[in-house]
Amino acid sequence: MNTTDSLKTVNEWTNKNVERMTSFGELNVRLFEKLAARQMDAMNLYMDHSMRLMKLATESKGYNDLFKGQVEATKELSERVMAESKAGMQFFGEARDDYRVWVEKNLSEVSEDLRKSVAV
Repeated sequence: MNTTDSLKTVNEWTNKNVERMTSFGELNVRLFEKLAARQMDAMNLYMDHSMRLMKLATESKGYNDLFKGQVEATKELSERVMAESKAGMQFFGEARDDYRVWVEKNLSEVSEDLRKSVAV
């Protein structure tokens, strides 16, 4: 292998690594966007709960109605939070799988490139 071939090999590796890092960045952005949307949904969940409690406080006819409404609202919030938690765990499991697939694919490509360069 002469100097020109070595420089071509380094250039190819550099281009491939830039492509790999670009695809990794795209994966990160895609997952971040999904996570940000989930966080906004969670914020909306708590805002809705707060608005419901404020409405209860202003419209309740007495303490018993207020207390019953708060218990019901809190129970509903807890159920929704649990459902969101399960969905969040599923999201992180899928994210883990996406990262694992990316790593396996790119490591196999790097190994193949190294074998090619050593064989020359």
